[in-house]
Amino acid sequence: MASNQLPEAAIGTRCIHAGLMHDEFGSASPAIYQTSTFVFENTAQGSARFAGKEPGYIYSRMANPTNKMLEDSVTALEQGYSSMCCATGMGAVNVVFLALLKAGDHVVCGRSVYGCTHAILENLYPKFGVTCSFVDSSSLEAIKAAWTPNTRFLYVESPANPSMDVADIAECAKFAHENKGYLVVDNTFMSPILQNPIKLGADVVIHSVTKFINGHSDLVGGMITAANKEIYDTIKPVYNVVGVTMDPHQAWMTLRGIRTLKLRVLAAQETAKVIAEILEKSPAVEKVFYPGLKSHPQFDTHNKQAAGPGSLISFIMKGGYDAGAALMENLKYFSLAVSLGGVETLIQHPASMTHACVPREERIEAGIMDGLIRLSVGCEDVDDLAKDLKQALAKVEAM
Repeated sequence: MASNQLPEAAIGTRCIHAGLMHDEFGSASPAIYQTSTFVFENTAQGSARFAGKEPGYIYSRMANPTNKMLEDSVTALEQGYSSMCCATGMGAVNVVFLALLKAGDHVVCGRSVYGCTHAILENLYPKFGVTCSFVDSSSLEAIKAAWTPNTRFLYVESPANPSMDVADIAECAKFAHENKGYLVVDNTFMSPILQNPIKLGADVVIHSVTKFINGHSDLVGGMITAANKEIYDTIKPVYNVVGVTMDPHQAWMTLRGIRTLKLRVLAAQETAKVIAEILEKSPAVEKVFYPGLKSHPQFDTHNKQAAGPGSLISFIMKGGYDAGAALMENLKYFSLAVSLGGVETLIQHPASMTHACVPREERIEAGIMDGLIRLSVGCEDVDDLAKDLKQALAKVEAM
């Protein structure tokens, strides 16, 4: 069986075909290799595989054919060197951190990132002698000011979760490399359809495949894509031993999700543009943060590096949290739930939900106000979502 990355094909074609292995039966759907271990033909082969002298599979914690198809698919989409699929998005984050960091190292991280990423950098890694500075990742000057001789890498989300701050990925990569560091980018919000950080200079790209890449809110998973062999060879041995491997069935379901990735991302994005305009025009809304609006502070930066604004929107209600709660509780087609990137539209309150683990002062400094609402627009009919949002906004305005 041969794995195909199709580097010359358009991204929609890669979503459907890249990474898939063709088996002896001609199956149109990739096989699930639901096995923990692999049988060797003889002792010499087993010894050779463990010694790294012969390619092949040993044990599913380290590699599995179904997982390999998923990894090759994402590698093709992100245009990297190779990938590793993990049981969760946070598993992917931790593998990268464990592989790249040692006692005495320092990290510069965007101040508005997923709450659990913030929490482990603030509370877990300091136990092992690693320090972190949280900065405004949209400001290269802030990044430069926080950098130290011990800084190992810069970690950014762009757009950031949930402030929607945009980092100039190419400039961040240039600065990190000039100072003997790496750039690690969480590309979950954009997906490979809209943004390719490796092409902009990033060394590692992380995804929560729970979100857009799978797209159906029915599994959790993570992905690490390395830009080159050197960094892959640094991360892979750690991945092999820490036990965050994705289950083959998870991988198969994610592969199924990838086949419609472009269709879902572009459909949700077109609807999000309409929803963002409704929010920006509403008297009940104080501020909207969406890279597709010219009012976004980094509108030009985002357009320079991404193929579209995506379908994540954050906004602040004029009445603060109470107004936001009233809005969320009067919506019919906007499900009140955390996560994002699924076919259904989700809405949530970061300060009390996804970012509740971040101290309030740090949340406010990062732009995560008590009244901030995060919205992940899905694939429902745009007219239904627009009508639903308008009626809920009208009820808030009448309060």
